[in-house]
Amino acid sequence: TMADHFSKKVLLMGAHGSGKTSMRSIIFANYIASDTSRLGSTVNVENAAVRFLGNLLLNLWDCGGQERFFENYLTSQREHIFSNVEVLLYVFDVSSEEFESDLEYYQGALQAIKEFSPEAKIFCLIHKMDLISEDERDEVFLEKRAILKSISLPLKMVAFKTSIWDETLYKAWSRIVHSLIPNAQLLETNLNRLCSMCEANEVVLFEKATFLVISHGVKKSQNEANEGDYWCFKDPHRFEKISNIIKQFKLSCLKLNSQFQSIQIRNSNYHAYIDEFTPNTYLMVVLSDPTIQPSVIGLNIKAARRHFEPLLAT
Repeated sequence: TMADHFSKKVLLMGAHGSGKTSMRSIIFANYIASDTSRLGSTVNVENAAVRFLGNLLLNLWDCGGQERFFENYLTSQREHIFSNVEVLLYVFDVSSEEFESDLEYYQGALQAIKEFSPEAKIFCLIHKMDLISEDERDEVFLEKRAILKSISLPLKMVAFKTSIWDETLYKAWSRIVHSLIPNAQLLETNLNRLCSMCEANEVVLFEKATFLVISHGVKKSQNEANEGDYWCFKDPHRFEKISNIIKQFKLSCLKLNSQFQSIQIRNSNYHAYIDEFTPNTYLMVVLSDPTIQPSVIGLNIKAARRHFEPLLAT
C-alpha cells in the first residue's frame, strides 16, 4: 500500500549505555543534551513512529543493549527484528573498554541483516567523542572506522563521529534521513534552480520538526568555482551547525509558549533569510549580493512554495 511505501524501519542498535536513546530523544523528541541524563535504560525493544516531512513514517526500533536482549534479537526474535529493515544504525561508545565484544554483536547483527534485509543501508556512529581529547579524535575515529569497514564487507558501511554536545549528531542523522527520502535527487535539482532564480549563493531545506537538513542547492557559478572564495563555503560543517543553533532557538521559543516563523540575519558579508516554506519544511536563503532586497526573496519563496509542495508530498 501507499502507507507501507512511506513507512521505513530503522533499527537502532548498540551496547547498553552507548547513547542510543539519548540521541533519539534529542533529534526527535525535543530533548536538550543536559536532559538526557534522566533517561532510563531501554528494556527489550522500544518502538517509536516518527512522522518526517509529513508523509514519511520512520519506525524507530530502539533495541535495548543488555546482553540478554541481544541474545534474543539474534535467536528467538531474529526474523521479527531484522526483516524489512531500511537502515541499521549501530552505535559504538568510543570510551567503552568492551569494543571487542561490541564488534562481535555488530557482526551478529550484520549476519542477520544479510539474511533478512540484504538491501538495508548500514550506518555506524562512533559516539561520545566529547570524552576523547580534541587532538586525538580524528585518529581514534579513523582507526575504529577502518576496523568497522573491513568487518562490514561485502556490505557498504558509512561511519560518523558523534556527540550529543555538538552539531555532529545533526550531520549524521541528516545523512541517514536523506538516504530514506525517495526523491532526494529531484529535490536537489529544483533547489539548484531556485537558487539561480533568487540569485542566492545557497539555499538549504530543513525538516520542520527536527531541523535536520533534507537537501540544499548552490548557485551554478558556485559549483564552477569562479566564486569559490565565497566565505560560507569555507566551513564544511555549516549545515549541521545551523540545524543545532536553530533547534536550540526553537526549543527556547517553545519554553515561552511561542513559535518562530522567520529569521533574518544581515552583516557586511551576507544576508541569511530563514522562513517557513511548505507545511513540513523551513527554507534558508543565503545571499552575498547586498543589492537584492528581502522583499524580492520573500516573493520568490512564495512563488516556489506551490512548486515544492507536491515534490515534498511524494
